[in-house]
Amino acid sequence: MGLARQIKPISYLKSHAAEIARHLGDTDEPMVITQNGEARLVVQDIASYEATQETLALLKILALGNRQIEEGRVVRADSAIKRIRGRQSGG
Repeated sequence: MGLARQIKPISYLKSHAAEIARHLGDTDEPMVITQNGEARLVVQDIASYEATQETLALLKILALGNRQIEEGRVVRADSAIKRIRGRQSGG
C-alpha cells in the first residue's frame, strides 16, 4: 500500500469528495487527511472498514482465549463435548 500517495489536505477532501469516494472504493486503500500539516483523519470505504472491524473482533476473541489459557480457565475437550451433548439430550 502506498500510503504516502494517499495523504491529502482537508481542503482536498472538501473539494473532491465524490472523486475520493470513487477512488477509495476502487483501491481499498485508506486516505490520510491532514489539517495544518498534521494527520487528523483516516478515510476509507465501508467494505474496508467492516473488514477491519471483523479482524479486530477476531483478534479480541483470540486475546481473550489466550488470557483464559494463561489463567488456567480451560476445560478438557472430552468434558466439554459431554456437557454439550448432555444439554442437547435434555439432561
